[in-house]
Amino acid sequence: MSSLEERDVGVAAAPGSSSAGLGVGAVGVAVEAVAGVAAMQEEVAIRREGPEPDPDEPPKKRVKLPEGEAGKLEERLYSVLCCTVCLDLPKASVYQCTNGHLMCAGCFIHLLADSRLKEEQATCPNCRCEISKNLCCRNLAVEKAVSELPTDCTFCLKQFPRSSLERHQKEECQDRVTQCKYKRIGCPWQGPFHELPAHESECSHPTKTGTELMGILGEMDQSHRRDMQLYNSIFSLLCYEKIGFTEVQFRPYRTDDFITRLYYETPRFTVLNQTWVLKARVNDSERNPNLSCKRTLSFQLILKSKVNSVLECSFLLLKGPYDDVWIKPVIHHHSFSNDTNETDYVPLPISDSVECNKLLAAKNINLRLFIFQVQK
Repeated sequence: MSSLEERDVGVAAAPGSSSAGLGVGAVGVAVEAVAGVAAMQEEVAIRREGPEPDPDEPPKKRVKLPEGEAGKLEERLYSVLCCTVCLDLPKASVYQCTNGHLMCAGCFIHLLADSRLKEEQATCPNCRCEISKNLCCRNLAVEKAVSELPTDCTFCLKQFPRSSLERHQKEECQDRVTQCKYKRIGCPWQGPFHELPAHESECSHPTKTGTELMGILGEMDQSHRRDMQLYNSIFSLLCYEKIGFTEVQFRPYRTDDFITRLYYETPRFTVLNQTWVLKARVNDSERNPNLSCKRTLSFQLILKSKVNSVLECSFLLLKGPYDDVWIKPVIHHHSFSNDTNETDYVPLPISDSVECNKLLAAKNINLRLFIFQVQK
């Protein structure tokens, strides 16, 4: 480089400087200093981070990102679209309050049921605005967005969109839990799907003797016989001469005790030319059912008419024509008279506490009652 070029560089590097040589020297020192600092930062970063992770190592627990640090889009959407109550992504319907806070269907129904038990107005746990089935609506955009977010398969731990996860886990996953095809003759084996052919080729149950298989099948048929006995009993009741049914509506009331308790009662109705009333209670009149996650309903049938002779009846409750709650039919029997005009409280045969919360969250409980009079 010529002396003229050196002077030009010096002037450009340090405008207003009185010496060109001083400008060249400053640039060189600055470059060396920057390179040294960069090397030190890289070395410190390597020491902090440690060696590169092994790609075969199992995934570690997700670490919360520091504020201001950008994470994956899925992680950011997770915190935006999660339920404000359980802080998990909704699996089905998504409801929102009037201010837009999201609640999954299970938490939304649970909040409404709790407010019914405590005789309070249900509120959003985030902003405390009032919530109800009339005030809240579903957010279809969030439901569709959540269905496209990835989630881990329970069996193979690979990620799939939530919309296709159910089909993958039921039909495609090679690690899904399956059972031997000889389960019908008592084989208890269950394991990953990819091990099924090897097991079935070595399964010992097809070679069992007839005597051994008869013992196994006898035990398995017991539950089937109980179901058949129930349905045969229902068909027998349908052959009775006097049959009556009606739609009943349980309405919520409070007791007059110091600590009020929630109970349900129907208006008087007429079946088989007699006047009746149904009552129901929560958790068998437990003192604070709102503090329990387990919810049950039990009911009793009361004869309000006066009768001249004993009225022997069979009865059962089923879900109403417009409700989505599932009730397993159970037949009850009672001999009604003027002295024994009330049945004992019997459980309403619903599957679990989730179904019970559906009933509690509604303004009224609508069911269908059948009464069959036994002819002597």
